[in-house]
Amino acid sequence: MQFADEAKALHLLQNVSYYRFSGYWYPFLADKQTHIFKPDTNFEAAFNLYKFDRELRQLIISELEKIEVAVRSKMAYVLSTAYDAFWIENANMFADSAKHRATLAKICEELSRSDEEFIMSFKSKYSNPLPPSFILLETTSFGALSRLYENLKSGKAKKDIANMFGLSDKVFASWLHSFVYVRNICAHHARMWNKWLQVQPLFPKHTDNMWLIDKTVSNRRMYYILSMIIYLLNTVNPKHTFRQKLAALFAKYSNVDRCAMGFPSDWENEPLWSYNAKHRI
Repeated sequence: MQFADEAKALHLLQNVSYYRFSGYWYPFLADKQTHIFKPDTNFEAAFNLYKFDRELRQLIISELEKIEVAVRSKMAYVLSTAYDAFWIENANMFADSAKHRATLAKICEELSRSDEEFIMSFKSKYSNPLPPSFILLETTSFGALSRLYENLKSGKAKKDIANMFGLSDKVFASWLHSFVYVRNICAHHARMWNKWLQVQPLFPKHTDNMWLIDKTVSNRRMYYILSMIIYLLNTVNPKHTFRQKLAALFAKYSNVDRCAMGFPSDWENEPLWSYNAKHRI
C-alpha cells in the first residue's frame, strides 16, 4: 500500500484504529489470505471509502427518521380510532402474549428514562400508569415500535396501516424489522456500504406504488434497502430529495464500487431510481 502522507495516515490509524480501517481496504487486496495489495493501491483510496461509508450512514439514518415518525403517527391514529388510545396495554390485540409483555416492559423502561416535558406533565396530572398511545409512542424506540406492529393480530387495522404505505402487512412488518437492523448498524458506526445484511426484508408480490421492475436483485445488499427507503419516502414525503443526495454522494466518491452494494448493471433503467426524465443518478 502506498501513502501520499504517512504522518496523516498514522494519525488516522491511531484515532480510528487499524482494525476498523482494515474493513475498507479489504476490497483492495489481491490475496486476502496473505494480505497482499493490488498494484498501485493507496491508503487515500481506502480512506475515501471510509468517508463515503460514514456519510452514507448519516444520510440513511436521517431519512429513516422521517419514516419512523410517519409509522408512529399512522399506528397511533389507526389503532386509537379502531380501538382506544390505550390499545398498547391490551394483550388481546396481540398474537403472542409473551412477546407483548416483553415489548411492553421495554416500552415502560424507555418511558421511565424519558425526561421530556410532556411526559413529566402527564405524570403530574394523571394517575394512569401509561399515557395514551399518541403520547407513549413518542418515547418508544423504533425497535419496540416494529415489534408492536409485527405482533399485532391480523385484521383490518393492521392491514390499514400497511396499506397507507402501499404494502401488505406481512411485507411491511419485515421492512420495519430491516430498517431497525440497518438503523442500529448506522447508530453503532459499523461498516455499511458493502455489507451482507443478516436481516432480510421480504420481496413484495404487489405494491400500490412504483416499485423495482427487476425482481432478481438481492434483498441482502444496500441497493435493496436504499430502494425500500425511496419507496416509502415517495409516500411519506413525495418531494423528498433522497435520490439527489445519493447522486451527490456517489459523485463525490466516484471510486465507490456500486456492484459491491448490490446495484445491478441496469439499475439506471429503474423508474423508482429516476427523479425526473432527464436526470438519473
